[in-house]
Amino acid sequence: MAVESLVNDAIKDHKVVVFSKSYCPFCKSAKALLKERNAEDVKVFELDEIDNGSAIQDFLATKTKQRTVPNIFIKEEHIGGSDDLKDLDRQGKLVKLLA
Repeated sequence: MAVESLVNDAIKDHKVVVFSKSYCPFCKSAKALLKERNAEDVKVFELDEIDNGSAIQDFLATKTKQRTVPNIFIKEEHIGGSDDLKDLDRQGKLVKLLA
């Protein structure tokens, strides 16, 4: 239950939440894009660097039906992964979503 609370509270308490792995090139790309678009209140969880990272990833797989990282939420909405974030940016929707 602690993992579930941690994830749900982070999503509720922060504008942008990225569940990431520090070595993942897709995660790095997504975090860089968010930075380029001046995203504010970004909380990043590096799942490979925290003790309960695998439990968080297991919970996210249940919650979002997505096991891969990055797993991104903006304003409590599940965005998806890096490609989904880039698609929003290409469509001009990312900046509006971050506003």
